[in-house]
Amino acid sequence: MQLLPGPVRRFAAWCAVILLASGVVYVAIRLCVEFRTAVTPALLALLGTALLRPLHRWLVKAHVQRSLAAGLTCVAVVAVVGGAVYIVVSALIETGDQIIASLRNAAQDIADHFGAAGTSLEDMASNARELLGKFGGTAASGVVTGISVVGEMLAMAVLALLLVFFFLRDSDRAVGTVRAIAPPGGADMVEAMSRRAFGAVEGFMRGTTLIALIDAVCITVGLLVLRVPGAVGLGALVFVGAYIPYLGAFISGAVAVLVALADRGFVIALWALGVVLAVQVLEGHVLQPVIQSRTVQMHPAIVLLALTAGASVAGILGMLLAVPLTAAAFGVVHELQARYAASGSPAGPRPTSGPSPGPPSGPADS
Repeated sequence: MQLLPGPVRRFAAWCAVILLASGVVYVAIRLCVEFRTAVTPALLALLGTALLRPLHRWLVKAHVQRSLAAGLTCVAVVAVVGGAVYIVVSALIETGDQIIASLRNAAQDIADHFGAAGTSLEDMASNARELLGKFGGTAASGVVTGISVVGEMLAMAVLALLLVFFFLRDSDRAVGTVRAIAPPGGADMVEAMSRRAFGAVEGFMRGTTLIALIDAVCITVGLLVLRVPGAVGLGALVFVGAYIPYLGAFISGAVAVLVALADRGFVIALWALGVVLAVQVLEGHVLQPVIQSRTVQMHPAIVLLALTAGASVAGILGMLLAVPLTAAAFGVVHELQARYAASGSPAGPRPTSGPSPGPPSGPADS
């Protein structure tokens, strides 16, 4: 190795470090995929704990016993989520026939104006019936598979709710647990990184929820003014889609515009598009900088790459978890950068300034 120039040796060392880190990350991801039935509820419970911890803290400050406060918080979550699902489902049931009829009319108009020669809706319907008859057995087995998937999702949701209860109830012991499992001499750094990562996730979840609520209310009001069918259900779709940055807003807004086009015509669709774009501009230029200014800020390119990686690993669930986990990783990186800068600054010319930064003096004492 001494025969190689210094830059080449440094480049080789960095390549070895990158390969080792990539291998560790790959193995960790594969293990998470293999044990997804346990890992997924744990991650969802961490996100739920980050979102619900202020309510639990408020109940504890109001002299409510910790277990009771955690139980009341979980009950409130079940009530809110159940009420939202009931509102969305009832709204879709009431307006579902109207939306389907509007989409059918739009398809008829498109077929009349842009249909190819010899192609009609009747031909498409006959082809669809033929395909259904050919693959009926596959569809039946798919229904069975879908039922099993729904059962698995319900089981994971119940497990995640139970984990949220335990995480909230025992949150006062989290610091002691982290320090107990930390390596000797690194408890302070591990605790600081854990606090920074959880703080980034907590800020992201609270900020995203508030932004999603504002977006959903504004778009719902706009669609109600335009008398677009299923406005409440479309607003709920906007709220859920806001947890997937950029892509979720684009998809939910496109669905709202298509429904407006199908039922109310081209002019109303343009107004709906204007409402969606106005809300997105409000979010990007006002809500995001103001509400999430204290959380980890990530470049849109990094967010899109995280979404793509999450989708390739775990589909829609991976897209939901990708950005919070990336925010936690950025929090850890920023904490390490801050500690590295603090440990490097007093090392040389000014040894008398050592008492102000506490952590750097630890290794020297040991």
